[in-house]
Parts: sequence; C-alpha cells; structure tokens
Amino acid sequence: MYRIQTMNKISPVGLIRFPAELYEVSDTVQDPQGILVRSAKLLDMEFNPGLLAIARAGVGVNNIPLDRCAEAGIPVFSTPGANANAVKELVICAMLIGSRDIPGAIRWVREQAASGIEVSTVVEKGKSAFVGPELYKKTIGIIGLGAIGSIVANAAISLGMDVYGYDPFLSVDTALRLDRHVHVVKDINDLYKRADYVTMHIHYTEKTAHMINADAIGAMKRGVRVINLARGEIVDDEAMLAALDTGKVAAYITDFPNNRLLAAPHVIALPHLGASTPESEQNCAAMAVDELRDYLENGNIRTSVNLPEMSMERSGVQRLCILHKNVPGMLANITSLFGRDGVNVENLSNKSRGDYAYTMVDLSTKVGEHVVEDVKHMPNVIRVRVLEW
Repeated sequence: MYRIQTMNKISPVGLIRFPAELYEVSDTVQDPQGILVRSAKLLDMEFNPGLLAIARAGVGVNNIPLDRCAEAGIPVFSTPGANANAVKELVICAMLIGSRDIPGAIRWVREQAASGIEVSTVVEKGKSAFVGPELYKKTIGIIGLGAIGSIVANAAISLGMDVYGYDPFLSVDTALRLDRHVHVVKDINDLYKRADYVTMHIHYTEKTAHMINADAIGAMKRGVRVINLARGEIVDDEAMLAALDTGKVAAYITDFPNNRLLAAPHVIALPHLGASTPESEQNCAAMAVDELRDYLENGNIRTSVNLPEMSMERSGVQRLCILHKNVPGMLANITSLFGRDGVNVENLSNKSRGDYAYTMVDLSTKVGEHVVEDVKHMPNVIRVRVLEW
C-alpha cells in the first residue's frame, strides 16, 4: 500500500486514477511515499526518509527544492503540455484585449452610465478612443516552441497571422508538430524586428531572467505589443515601463501583476489565469498521478525536472532501481555484484543528467537481500529500490 499526501486540492479526475487497493490518498497521511502538489510551498519542508517522489500538477516548480530533492534521490515531476490549450487560448485573448483595449472600452461604458449619461447617445462618438488593429496579417513572434509555444504558433497561423518562432532547443518532435508556414529563426533579433506581437513560453531560469530588457525591447518594432504568460521575472519591469512611456511598446499584457505595473497606463494585468480552467486542472492532475504511479510501481521516470528521465518495459522477475552520482565505473561495479552471485541480468538501462544518474536492472532471478544491501552501500549510491512482479 502506497501512501500519497495531497498538499493542495487536486482534481478528482486525477485522484480516481489511484487504485484504492494499492493507494491511501489524503492530505493527512503520515510518512508518505509520494506527494501531489500544486502551489503549496515545499521549500522549507522537511521530507520524511521514506518519501520517494513529488509530482507537481502544473509546470512551474519554483515552490519545490529541486536540488535538495535530487540529493535525496527524490524525482520531482511536472506536467508539461497538460495546460497548453488553456494558455494558448489566453494568448489569443491577450492579443485581442491588447489590440482593441477591450478592458478600457468596458470601463468607459460603465463610467458613462455611472455618471448618469444615457450610454446609447455617446457610444458612437466615444468608440474612436478604442480603435485598434486586427490580428489578421499581423506578425507574431513566439519565444519558446515547446508544448505551449508550438500550439500558439499553429493557432496564430489559423488566424491568418505571419508567425516567427525562436527556440534554440527545438526538438525534432516539436518541429514536426509545427505548421509548415511557421518561420523558425536562429537569431532572436530576426523575430524582434518583424513582430507586431511578442509572446514568451519559456521557463524562468538564471539565463532567462530579464530576457526582455532594454536591449531586447530596443530591437523590437515601435508599437509592439508584448504578452507575458510565462513568468514575471522574464521581463525587466523598469525597461518595460520606460518603453510604455515612450510608445515603443503599445501594450504590455502580463499574467503576473505587481503594484508598480498596475500604476502604469497601457498595462493589462491578469491574476495568473494561464492554467485556470477546469479542463487544465483535470489534465494536470491526471498526468501527475500517472507519472507518480509509473515511478512507484515500475521505476520509470518521465518528465522529471531534477533527475534523469528513463523508462523500460518490464522483464525478468525483479527490478533494481538505482539512483546514484554520475561518476565513472558505476555500471561495472553494480553489474559485478550480480555476476559475483551468478545472477543473470535480463535488461539494463542507464541515463545521466548533470551530477546524477539512474540505472534500472531487470533480473531473471531474485537476488538475495545481501546483494541489495551491497548495492546500497556502494560509494556514490543515493537510493536503491527493489520492485518485483
């Protein structure tokens, strides 16, 4: 019986994927083997020694101590792509409200009524203040062509827009999903100089912090509209406010409001609505549960953000899952222990990621507990799990 602790309200669509005969799931379980979390802060949480994995029902993982988890052999999973459609639709919404100043138009109409004016008598004259461009035949520049950026690109093509994308880490699978009319550029400045709209769909890292700064904005077209539904820190607020003052940027639509931005005109701030749809929450919960189950029951690591990803079909009668430091000689040392006891290795796979590596070994016969203990006590081994079927 596996114990799963929920740290936030998780959609029942996900929770029902835990078989009741194998899992105890609640927010009060003690010594959990797995944690399901959305936005709860785990940075200062002391994890019990039996904790095996954490699954985040969402993409951002800045609420989880990734390095500390890796050191303890705890993979952290996220759910890339599960909220992609919700964010894509909000990007389209952001382009429209940023172009036509829909929030300002609605506010103006309400102000007229509140002042006692008969609204129908002033709308024809007042509407000229809210004239804005259509999306059709305009150019959108998309930074990051992953799960979200790629479907934003395809949606923009269907709206009749010209689409430029930039992603130095573009995968073959993603490239194949892109509409053939998307222009993928190698120099981000080629995107900046063409785009009427710029939208970002990248992770926040040290390298992407303040990526949209004064230099980046300076390379953009005058009157560009910038959309940030990724992370607030990717944009340098001071540079953006200065560009809004001069008209270099016509509108900044962000999902990450702060008081400084809200005091400025031409800023449309949303309360982090990117993934706020019931469908997105259900998709994220289901994906997080499936990732957690696959690791606990099979040892497979998929969409981990801190440890190597690896999966292997079941074979043999027993599987050893070994998380260890990425140092030379580990595979030879591990397999030598099986050879010493005459145990046949039926299948073996190994992957590394930075300082860490993961080895899965399927055996045709069960090894004795002394062999498992020998593996556990090898230098540079972090955690060993034994699965049987």
